[in-house]
Amino acid sequence: METLPISAESFKVGFIGAGKMAESIARGVVASGMLPPNRISTAVHSNLNRRQVFESFGVNVFSSSEEVVRESDVVIFSVKPQVVKKAITEVRSTLSKDKVLVSVAAGIKLKDLQEWSGQDRFIRVMPNTPAAVGEAASVMSLGTAATEEDGALVTKLFGSVGKMFKADEKMFDAVTGLSGSGPAYIFLAIEALADGGVAAGLPRELALGLASQTVLGAATMVSKTGKHPGVLKDDVTSPGGTTIAGVHELEKGSFRATLMNAVVAAANRSRELSQS
Repeated sequence: METLPISAESFKVGFIGAGKMAESIARGVVASGMLPPNRISTAVHSNLNRRQVFESFGVNVFSSSEEVVRESDVVIFSVKPQVVKKAITEVRSTLSKDKVLVSVAAGIKLKDLQEWSGQDRFIRVMPNTPAAVGEAASVMSLGTAATEEDGALVTKLFGSVGKMFKADEKMFDAVTGLSGSGPAYIFLAIEALADGGVAAGLPRELALGLASQTVLGAATMVSKTGKHPGVLKDDVTSPGGTTIAGVHELEKGSFRATLMNAVVAAANRSRELSQS
């Protein structure tokens, strides 16, 4: 039978899992005006604090995951990878081809999600931790029966907490190495820049503020100007100047090669974990 499209004007979203990622996405969707909170739901079984968090911004909180599925057109499984199979099989009898299913569990492949759920209208999404501040870099891959319209709807949902990209699932280990693990690399870089500022004589608070804003500004320049990072680097490195002296030290320390190696190492580890 033909897959029924989800109505963009009236659809409801449900979260299986009431953790930080679900909270970030739900808050982003409400703040963006994409959905009112009364069209979003989750289930909290015993954690009163999580119930209060979601109810504080108007989300419907049920006592069972089955209720969430019945009330939702888009069901997002936002649970840890080790419990996603249990979470899906518990609600399998309430799932149907009329619902778009989404998983944000790292390392769990579409073929397994589809097998456990008995449904092929699944979309796998890999967000990263900056979703908590509305700046996620998310990547999605469509399951067998998921339509382009389903993908567009999910893109809008996750677009409320950052940017969404689309890629073949076979690239997801590499995605893990870059955007999944990447925030940690940048946190290290910010910390190191701040330490350098302190070593050069700046107060700690000022050094950290300058370091974090500099990284934010540089990233914004790349995304908004469309210029290659190498061009932007060249624009700020005057002959015989201060910046090229600093860049020279980074090159001597294999800065670029070290970052590349970090991405490859994390991607390889992701591949190992997904096969275990």
